[in-house]
This record gives sequence, structure tokens and C-alpha cells, in this order.
Amino acid sequence: MIPRRIERTVREALDRQAAVALVGPRQVGKTTIARSIADDVRSVYLDLETPEDRRKLAEPALFLREYEDRLVVLDEFHRTPEVFQVLRGLIDEGRRHGRRTGRFLLLGSASMDLLRQSGESLAGRITYVDMGPIDVTGSGA
Repeated sequence: MIPRRIERTVREALDRQAAVALVGPRQVGKTTIARSIADDVRSVYLDLETPEDRRKLAEPALFLREYEDRLVVLDEFHRTPEVFQVLRGLIDEGRRHGRRTGRFLLLGSASMDLLRQSGESLAGRITYVDMGPIDVTGSGA
């Protein structure tokens, strides 16, 4: 894997916030970074492009409560917009029980609709990290 400065930014954001959204164009390495982070902590990874993983979120609150002690990575999270409200409740519930940071890492392509939708339901609970392509200067965006 090519080291990316942005991985440290995402890790730091997870240390400060309950949810972090890593957004950017397709094929820039969001999943690779998320898997690297998830490998270092107890985690569960869902690829919401697959029907099997989307079915796991048929009852999102029940499923996600089972993993409240882990980092939950939701790749392609824009495919399940109904989950935003559930995340809000789970984050608030977790805060009351002392679980304030590092709960959810959401990956998706940046779009104004997506940011507006998640921003409305997760305001104050999420940090956005915008990921661009690798730059050609070798500094590793």
C-alpha cells in the first residue's frame, strides 16, 4: 500500500468524533485506508454494494448494537440513507454510556445530496474527511 497522509487525519478524527465520513471520488483508496485502520482495532466491515451486507442492515439498530464495542465501517454508505437516523440514535446512546469516539467510519463518493442528508441527521456527531487522488509530487495526498 502506498502510505497516505490522509490515513493519519482519519485516525485522528476517529479519536475525536463518534463518526467519520471519508468521502471522495471512486478508486482513490478509501477502502484501502479504512481496512488498514480496521485491522488495528476490533471492527466490523460492511460493503453496502453487496446485497448480503445490505440485508444485514434490514434492522440497522439491532445489528449495529451488537457491535457497539467495535469500529463499524460502512463502505458505500450512501446506498443506505435510512441508516443515518439510526446512527444518530446509536451515537447519542453510546455517548450516554461513555462510548464517545471511534464508532463509525463511513465511506462514500462525495455528493452534495449525501453530505446534506447526513449532515442534517448527524450534525455534531460526524467529521468529514475529503479524500482526493494521489498527487503526482510524491507527497502522498
